[in-house]
Amino acid sequence: GAGRDAGARGPSPPCPLVMAAGARRQGCVFCRIARQEEPGTALLPCEYEDLVCFRDIRPNAPHHYLVVPVEHMGNCKTLKTEHIPVVKRMMEVGKAVLQKNNFSDLSNIRMGFHWPPFCSISHLHLHVLAPASQLGFLSRLVYRINSYWFITVSVIKYNGKSLNVYAY
Repeated sequence: GAGRDAGARGPSPPCPLVMAAGARRQGCVFCRIARQEEPGTALLPCEYEDLVCFRDIRPNAPHHYLVVPVEHMGNCKTLKTEHIPVVKRMMEVGKAVLQKNNFSDLSNIRMGFHWPPFCSISHLHLHVLAPASQLGFLSRLVYRINSYWFITVSVIKYNGKSLNVYAY
């Protein structure tokens, strides 16, 4: 069930934040995409070797991309201060892919993470959607700012053991 790994002893989080260097999660679709083992998913140009970017398989906006760390990382709830640089790079990649695809109105975008348990894949992934003004009714709910299920990124504050990700 949710929160348990096959063959694990006792409850565990959906996935560890970062696995050993070079590790990939067996069965994780985003790990397979990062290794280019999913023929139907084309990787978009990305300026960082530790990240990949690709179109969402179920787009909710004319531009809907996912930015994913190559190394298997857990969800946004498990981020720590040492992960601030990767989250910032993920945002940079999101903005860059929009600009490379001729979308320059960065005031009309939505970037963020689904908050557990509302993330369908337990591998950190940033949703990049544009134009936000063209999100349909259901998409506006699914990607709603300040909701229990979707958090947007602008300010990341350290709060004890984890990061809080606040809406912009």
